[in-house]
Amino acid sequence: MAVTCRNVTLSRRIDKLRKKGETIDVLRGGAIHVLQKEKGYRFSIDAVILANFVQLKKHDHVAELGSGSGVISLIEASRFPTVQVVGIDIQEHLVAMAKRSVKAHGMETRVEILQGDIRHIRDIVSSRTFDAVICNPPYRRIGSGRLNPDEERAIARHEVAGTVDQFCRAAGLILKDGGRFFVIFSAARTVHLMMSMKRAGIEPKMLRLVHSSKTSQADFVLAAGVRGGGEGIEVMPPLYLYKRSGVYTREMDMIFETITGCRESSD
Repeated sequence: MAVTCRNVTLSRRIDKLRKKGETIDVLRGGAIHVLQKEKGYRFSIDAVILANFVQLKKHDHVAELGSGSGVISLIEASRFPTVQVVGIDIQEHLVAMAKRSVKAHGMETRVEILQGDIRHIRDIVSSRTFDAVICNPPYRRIGSGRLNPDEERAIARHEVAGTVDQFCRAAGLILKDGGRFFVIFSAARTVHLMMSMKRAGIEPKMLRLVHSSKTSQADFVLAAGVRGGGEGIEVMPPLYLYKRSGVYTREMDMIFETITGCRESSD
């Protein structure tokens, strides 16, 4: 997912904050530089798709649950210059790394990264204080597939440090009435996601399936909901990633341009 755009000043600033074993990834035409572990879990296309799906309002107070490297928090702070974002992650070393990315951008007054367990969300932030919550929870149940020996990858992929039910419950607790929830999850577990949202008091309002191609089964589901919202859901047309092997669709090219600021070189 590499792009060639660069902001030279920001590149120099974040390079001074980079530690051994970390890389710098560039998004939004050089406006965003993100530190990532070279060998740990690295954000993928689902983070880009989710970041594009999110729609925020002026001066929104936003939480990202399971913020990892902080990539989505930084993207949304860049896309929506008046919002305040709080990223929350359980892994202390990822929190420290994300804080350095935030510092490199001079965004400390708008993006805060906190260490904590979303299963005990009220120990981290206050209830009913957020206008929007974003999350990309782990897709796999414990016992479903091999558990990665790398801790970062294991926590990101399997429900080691929080199930989808617990992520939705946390979102429901900290959202204001009428607050919006944005999530990406495994398409195979769409029903589970919808039930988890409803149990948390978040009414599903928008649904979009994401397919690798027009002939493949759905890989992901994008969903948006409203805390305390009324019944009724909009099912959007599917999002297709590739028009042929290795070549993104026109819509994906547009998403990459929106989020990275550059067109992906897929041809």
